[in-house]
Amino acid sequence: MAIVRAGSYARGCRRQGQGMNNRRSNLEVIADILRLGEAGKTEIMYSANMSYRQLQKYLDFMVESGFLEMKVVPNPGIKYKVTKKGQRLLHSIDPILEQLGFQA
Repeated sequence: MAIVRAGSYARGCRRQGQGMNNRRSNLEVIADILRLGEAGKTEIMYSANMSYRQLQKYLDFMVESGFLEMKVVPNPGIKYKVTKKGQRLLHSIDPILEQLGFQA
């Protein structure tokens, strides 16, 4: 019997028809955010189904990595827009999720 640590593959699995934990992997969350294209924090938070604290960590990482850029707009003030690098990442993630049997 293999022992699987918390935070490993099994925790993030969301395969259809299997009785595994329904938590999403980091790749799935990143893909969900990138698929929005351009959105404010509230829209991203609700669309990606995450808390504000989780959202802020992902946005900070994705902006620092160059996958998203911050855009100043009148209301809500700041929107996040997918960069070309982010688009390339999304085009790489989707086939991986599909091969793993995750919903893409």
